[in-house]
Amino acid sequence: MSMGAAATFLAKPQRLTTRAPEGDIPPMDWRGGPVNCEACAYIDLRARDGGRGCEPGHACMQDAYARRIDRFFRWHPELADQQLEHPYFEVRAIAARHASVFRLGGLMNDPDETVRLQVAARLSPAQAERLIHDPHREVRLRVAQRIDPARLGAMRHDSDYGVREIVAQRLPLALLTTLAYDPERSVREIVARRLRMPALFILANDPEPEVRRAVAESLPEALLGRMVDDSDWRVRWEVARRAVPALLVAMRDDPDSEVRQMARSRLAVPKENPHG
Repeated sequence: MSMGAAATFLAKPQRLTTRAPEGDIPPMDWRGGPVNCEACAYIDLRARDGGRGCEPGHACMQDAYARRIDRFFRWHPELADQQLEHPYFEVRAIAARHASVFRLGGLMNDPDETVRLQVAARLSPAQAERLIHDPHREVRLRVAQRIDPARLGAMRHDSDYGVREIVAQRLPLALLTTLAYDPERSVREIVARRLRMPALFILANDPEPEVRRAVAESLPEALLGRMVDDSDWRVRWEVARRAVPALLVAMRDDPDSEVRQMARSRLAVPKENPHG
C-alpha cells in the first residue's frame, strides 16, 4: 500500500479494522454516531499494531462500549491523565483506573458515581474518607470498606443498611455497642456475632430471632440458661447445641422435636418410642 493510500485509509472512519466477536456490539461513537478516527487526537496510533496502537471495534477510546475503552487504556495507561475531563463518563471512569493517583482529587466531585467509585477505590484511605457522605451508596460502600476502622464512626448512621453492615463488620469493638439498636436486623445480627460480654447481653432480648440466635452462638456456655425458654425454636436449638449437660436435662422435653433431638443426642439419651 502506497503512503497516499495508507493516509486515505486512516482518514476514513467507515473502513474499520474490527476484531470484535460475531454478534458483539458494533463500533459506535459514545455520542451515538460512527467512530470517526480522523477527529480523534490519537489517530496516529492507528498505524501501530500488536497492542501498541488502537483498533476500532477492539481498543478505542472514542467508542461507547466500556470494554473497548478499557482495552485502549490498558494498552496506553500513560494517556489516562489526559482524559480525566473527557465528556463521556465511561472514559473518565476507566481513565481514573490508570491515571496518576495525584490527579484523582479533582474527580471527587465528578457528576457521575461511576467515576467517583473508581476514585474511592484508588485514593489513600485517608483521602477516601472525604467521600463518606457521597450521595451514591456504591461509593459509600467502597469507602466503608477502605477507610481506617477507627474512622468509621461517622458512617454508623448511614442511610443505607448495606453501608452500616460493613461498618458493623469493621468498627472497633469499643464502638460496636452503638449499633446494637440499629433499625436493620442484619446489622444487629453482625453486631451480635462480634460483641463480647457483658455488652452482648444488650441483644439477648432482641425482637428478631436471628439476632437472638447469634447471641446464643456467642454467649459463654455457662450463661446460656437465660435463653433456654426463648420463644423461637431456632434459638433454643442453638442453646441445646452448646449447653452444658445440666441445662440439657431441662431441654430434653422441649416442645419442639428438633430441640428435643439435639438435647437428647448430646445427653446420649435414646429417642422417644413413638409407640411407647
